Parts: sequence; C-alpha cells; structure tokens
Amino acid sequence: MHKNIEKIRTLFESLPYIRKFNNKTIVIKYGGNAMTEDGLKRSFARDMVLMKYVGINPVIVHGGGPQIGGLLKRLGKETRFVKGIRVTDGETMDIVEMVLVGKVNKEIVGLINLYGGKAVGLGGKDGGLIKAKKLVMKGEEMGLVGDVESIDPSVIKTLDTQGFIPVIAPVGASEDGSTYNINADTVAGRIATALKAEKLILLTDVAGVLDKNKKLISSLSLAEARSLLTKKVAVGGMIPKIKCCMEAVAGGVNAAHIIDGRVEHAVLLEVFTDAGVGTVIGVKK
Repeated sequence: MHKNIEKIRTLFESLPYIRKFNNKTIVIKYGGNAMTEDGLKRSFARDMVLMKYVGINPVIVHGGGPQIGGLLKRLGKETRFVKGIRVTDGETMDIVEMVLVGKVNKEIVGLINLYGGKAVGLGGKDGGLIKAKKLVMKGEEMGLVGDVESIDPSVIKTLDTQGFIPVIAPVGASEDGSTYNINADTVAGRIATALKAEKLILLTDVAGVLDKNKKLISSLSLAEARSLLTKKVAVGGMIPKIKCCMEAVAGGVNAAHIIDGRVEHAVLLEVFTDAGVGTVIGVKK
C-alpha cells in the first residue's frame, strides 16, 4: 500500500460535504482563543482559504473585546460593563472603531492573504452593510452600544462572486450618522439571515452547549434549545449565543453551530465530518 493512501481516503471522505456545501455561504463568528493564540489564528486563516478553494463562501464576522480592553487599560481609561456589555462613550467608541476596523480586522485579512486567500476587510459602514440603532437597556444608559436595525448584504455578495473572503468588523452607523459598537454574535446572526446562509458557526472557548450534568449536547432542535433557556440549564454568556442561533435558524439559516474554537481546525472539523466539535442547533427531530 502506498504510504500516502490515507491522505487520499481522507479526501474522498470529505467529498460528500464538499459537494453538499458547494457554492453555499457559511457565516463564521470568529473570537475567543482562536483569535488570540498564534497557532489557532494561523490554522483558522488556512481553514478559510481551503473552504474558499473547494467552492464554499466563508463570511467572517470578528469580535475584539480583549484587544479593546487592552488598549483602554494602556490609555488609563476606565471601562464599565452592564450584563457583560461595555458601556461605550464617545471617546471609547473612537478606540473601539480604531481597534476593530483598523487593527484586528486587518490582522485577520493579512493572515488569510498570507496563506493564499483573497480577503477584504469591511466595517459595517462600508457599502451600507450594517444599519445600526441604539441598544436600549431598561434603567441603563449604554452610550454608543448598538443593535442591528437592518443588513444590506450587497457588498458581501459582490465580494463572494469575485472570489474574495469578506472579513467584517461589528461597527455600524445609524440613520443620523452616529457610530455604534454592536455585539459580534448579533451581527453574525443577522448577516447569516440576510444571506440565507447554509450555516452560522460561532467559535467559543467552551466545548459547546452543556446539559445539567456538564456533558456536551451534540444537537438541539429549536424546541430543545428553548427549553434549555426556560429551565435555566444554559447560563451566562451561553444564553445570548443560543438565542442568536435560534433567531438565525428561525430566519431561514439551515443550521447554527456553537463550536470549540480552542480545537485546531475546528471549523473544518464541523463542516467536513459527521462528529463535529460542538453543538448544532436547528436539527429537525
């Protein structure tokens, strides 16, 4: 037997998935350890290039909370959080936009291009992609924290058809021109819905959605996901992620995944294998 025959077998095992997702869009929310550890950053960039070359259209939406927090700390600026959301005044918004659009976005673009891809960085203001509105929280003034009012995916579709990989920073502008900082999970979910994406994938720093015994749940129907929320099995930062996935699936996305971004090549394992590396929401049972 030839020494490289296993590589060929692996390729053939991937073939049904390559066929299934050919010319389909997969929206990936990129954050957590996958975005800060050097080895994981590089493997993620290579994964995106491979997906594009086999005919899948990845669309990346990234966060940048630790990077923003790091610069604010160096500048000696205090940060206040309400329910995990950073209260954003005008000065903080300038720093958020500078870090997300000017630094983090370009680092991701640069890595993808380094590995042979053609990535283009976008902020939500580009091409009118993200129309924002002020996020209203009862009893709290959040400043320039925004929510998505609407998505115009025209610029993403244009880039996709020309062979580019869009990399999107979650900053948007309102009707009056004000700039808002928006949660990246929310943006990824709304973009996936607007594009009628095949999949939404959220990269996290946990194994996926856990049951009451802290065991990984590999798949959830919408009803089962809703039950986890009402019974308070899902807690903390997992709550908005599950809600985001549920909304995307209800909005026409075929399936949404919460996966472990600490695993090397996590996205490829989720897309090209039966087992995957996290929880899929939207399974019809």
